[in-house]
Amino acid sequence: MTPPASLLLLIAAVSAVRLVELTVARRNARWAFARGGTEHGRRHYAPMVVLHVCLLLGIPAEATLADRAFTPPLGWPCLALLVLAQAGRAWCMRALGPQWNTRVLVVPAAPLVTTGPYRWMRHPNYLIVVVEGIALPLVHTAWMTALLFTLANTVWLVFRIRTENRVLWPAPTPIGAVTAARL
Repeated sequence: MTPPASLLLLIAAVSAVRLVELTVARRNARWAFARGGTEHGRRHYAPMVVLHVCLLLGIPAEATLADRAFTPPLGWPCLALLVLAQAGRAWCMRALGPQWNTRVLVVPAAPLVTTGPYRWMRHPNYLIVVVEGIALPLVHTAWMTALLFTLANTVWLVFRIRTENRVLWPAPTPIGAVTAARL
């Protein structure tokens, strides 16, 4: 049994988008490092890559092994959510400009971005990843892949968001500590 051609085409299209994003991320990393940028949370980057590759491989595997079919009442809305997620990611990338990356890179003089979706929330791209991680597998009713990816991704996001929050919004120094340091 082989996965449907439409599913393979969808996975190929999403994979192509990811490769473009990685190309942009590499270019943006060169930009960041040229301006004194530093990388944080390097240890949790490889597990993220493995997690996303498993998502892309798990969908056709589950669709084939468990004989999952495209079910229009579920598949079409999930495909629409997937398209909206891609548009949302493009919006995040545009708002962040050269600061967008798949890694946690901090450029000392770069201002914190508060435009686009970052006007309303700190981590809109991760909301998009959550939506995508559910919607993409459910296009072909691969609910086990959606569930396993979502659980693993939740654990990964805890580490990633803590890292980003720590380096982008460091805890303010208490007023007493500032006064004591000046004395």
